[in-house]
Amino acid sequence: MLKIIYEDAHYVAINKPNGLLVHRTRIAEEKKEFALQMLRDQLGYRLFPLHRLDRGTSGVLLFAKTAEAAAPLVQAFAERQPDKTYYAVVRGYAPEEGTIDSPIRPDRDNGLKEAQEAVTHFTRLATVELPIPVGRYQTARYSLVKIKPETGRMHQIRKHFAHLRHYIVGDKKHGDWRHNLMFLEELGSPFLLLHAASLSFKHPYTGVRTVIQAQLPENMQRLCERFGWREELKNQTDLPQPLPQLN
Repeated sequence: MLKIIYEDAHYVAINKPNGLLVHRTRIAEEKKEFALQMLRDQLGYRLFPLHRLDRGTSGVLLFAKTAEAAAPLVQAFAERQPDKTYYAVVRGYAPEEGTIDSPIRPDRDNGLKEAQEAVTHFTRLATVELPIPVGRYQTARYSLVKIKPETGRMHQIRKHFAHLRHYIVGDKKHGDWRHNLMFLEELGSPFLLLHAASLSFKHPYTGVRTVIQAQLPENMQRLCERFGWREELKNQTDLPQPLPQLN
């Protein structure tokens, strides 16, 4: 059963787990479970997805209950009105803050005919150096980053951090396989460490600014605990508080 984190008469949101597609796509016809279908079956009525998250990304995923309710928010997303916050674990010590302004170019997945403008803002929250050899280095460094995408292109965040060579850990397509393998074998982490923590938007029916937050998945929180990043996470207003205690 999917975890519902927000619901009113017009909209419903879940905390999407890692590995779940939003809906059926041409590149994943073999998959039998999709967030749209699962939530529809769970609630018993038709739903309309308002945005998307990559299969590997966890976090806030919002649906409308009617086509009429979907229309104004689809337009709002097209106009970049909603505010989105993500958290990620990336390879290396990322800059303290920065803006990545790099177009998303056509590839086999996105079907673009020309490059699209893409802008991502980020802030480094914490770092760790692990005494685990990776490649030719005897230790491995990582950063916890808070990400605010200004645009919403396909694979934007993953491609932008690959552009900086601060690959998101667990990214099998745009990441660094050596670090992905180390996290799997040494830390028991097979997932993409990218989480959509918060989504805020002006509610079309009430006019009130609505904020939806999704707790970090257990695997990502476990790693943050191990790396000593709990206090940095507790200071973030974009994550539900208090953080749950892990055994």
